[in-house]
Amino acid sequence: MLSHEFVDVHDIRLHCLTAGQGKLMLFLHGFPEFGYAWKEQLAEFGKDYHVVAPDLRGYNLSSRPAEPEQYQMKHLVEDIRGLIAHYTAEKCVLVAHDWGGAVAWGVAVAHPDLLEKLVIINSPHPAVFQREMRHNPVQQQASQYMLLLRSAEAEQRVAANGFALLREQFLGDRLWKELFTEEDRQAFLQAWAQPGALRGALNYYRAGRVVPPEEAGRTVGEVNRDLSMYVVRVPTLVIWGEQDKYLLTGNLEGLESVCTRSDDQARAGWLALGDSRAAAGDKSTDSGVCGAVIPNLVCCCWRQPPC
Repeated sequence: MLSHEFVDVHDIRLHCLTAGQGKLMLFLHGFPEFGYAWKEQLAEFGKDYHVVAPDLRGYNLSSRPAEPEQYQMKHLVEDIRGLIAHYTAEKCVLVAHDWGGAVAWGVAVAHPDLLEKLVIINSPHPAVFQREMRHNPVQQQASQYMLLLRSAEAEQRVAANGFALLREQFLGDRLWKELFTEEDRQAFLQAWAQPGALRGALNYYRAGRVVPPEEAGRTVGEVNRDLSMYVVRVPTLVIWGEQDKYLLTGNLEGLESVCTRSDDQARAGWLALGDSRAAAGDKSTDSGVCGAVIPNLVCCCWRQPPC
């Protein structure tokens, strides 16, 4: 049984779904989802852990600041640092997908002392993504949607025709129509319709510093020259649906250079899912991987050390 809680972190209130007891396992959702997207994982891992899935700032029932600068990574990381501190004084397991993964990478870099293990699902390491956006025209082309989501007309276009863009392009038509229950569909529609929620979700893109050029093939400037600042020293498992049409498999290349052995010599590992469409049922996105495969897959992986 999932419980609803509100946690105040400085001037932000985060709505959380929680269940279970024991070591904290925290789940961070991506775009255009919210904490409810993890309900199957919460049910599974709540048998062994104290599981928590917040609506990230800007989403659903959490605080929804209007200004894009309120979605800079330093603020998002601080939200999660405060949330972890609210629930435990010990290290936790952090599981994250898409934009939640971007925040989780930031937490792992800035606060490795808070994490026992890190699980990333289809979310590129910031240094690797920066490289791909600068040098890989194919990834630049795949990321052109970010320009729309950063635009002034994004809210209007995303909300049009019953959030058709979110339903058909970002979640996937088959996932929405066949794998979601009616309860799931209504929950997502209600979350997207919360006042200011679309603006909040889109502000992640507006505040982002790594964006594609307006024409694929042009060079993207660096965010930071010293990429050593992005090294992750937490045992890390990266799970990737290879048919994700927005975040391509080039984002897996070179991960070993930014995910080093931790002090206890645990290794980082990556697991690529070659046919996410067949496994998950939706079209070529990662959402189905997260929703249909991960409940069993992550359960299996975390019954043993990261490979």
